[in-house]
Amino acid sequence: MIEVRKNDELRAYLNHMRRDNRRLALVPTMGNLHSGHRRLFEEARRQADLVVASIYVNPLQFGANEDFGAYPRTPVDDREVLLASGVDLLYLPDEAAIYPRGLSAQTRVEVPGLSDVLCGAHRPGHFRGVTTVVNRLFNLIAPDVALFGKKDYQQWMLIRLMVADLGMPVEIIGIDTVRERDGLALSSRNSYLSPNEREAAPALYRTLNELRERVRAGTPLAEAQAQATTALSEAGFRPDYVSVRRAEDLEPPRAGDRALVALAAAWLGRTRLIDNVEFDRPV
Repeated sequence: MIEVRKNDELRAYLNHMRRDNRRLALVPTMGNLHSGHRRLFEEARRQADLVVASIYVNPLQFGANEDFGAYPRTPVDDREVLLASGVDLLYLPDEAAIYPRGLSAQTRVEVPGLSDVLCGAHRPGHFRGVTTVVNRLFNLIAPDVALFGKKDYQQWMLIRLMVADLGMPVEIIGIDTVRERDGLALSSRNSYLSPNEREAAPALYRTLNELRERVRAGTPLAEAQAQATTALSEAGFRPDYVSVRRAEDLEPPRAGDRALVALAAAWLGRTRLIDNVEFDRPV
């Protein structure tokens, strides 16, 4: 596996690697890699001839009181995961490589509307930071395909919209959430959970499944969402939101919409967990 930190080195290696029109896949990450990332790398290998991973903890997507400084950084373990996954090139930029004019002067990329609801409403500016850094990575690496986990369903949708709106020649593939045996979605932030919190955490996924079944049974959305919010609170969470949306665009569902997704974000102690469940509603 090749490791590069500078953009001129990155371009040189990519120009060499892309000879004979080989197809290139990118998996952008913030490190602290787990089995969910391994699933992304496995699918990237199926989708392309060459796999590039990036590791960059992006300050633009963290709010003033969020966990940028504490975000888990595990470079030694990450390299082992990347090597075992057959990644061809690891891009490890510093801030100057991503934001050469500095954070305050950086041109921002924002998807209006969808950036401001659900998680966007509770983390102002977060998704602007995500789309800005992903746009930068796409321009530096020029992948044919990029892969994202659907645990962060809203992020996946925003990247798809950005690519479509800007006419970027990148195929965006979403990969289903990888879970622990008890249903907890894998996340780098799970390491923040205390033993008692870790025992309680699967209630988030259970609650979303219960919400799905209520909606399928015909319970009005507002009532079903309120019941799910109460259930999370009783399980020890502090919910930011619980919401059922249209799967195709995260708009509030209309009467005839069948393909839906139930999404939630909730705090357990100092850890903010997100999850979602896609489902079809009977006609």
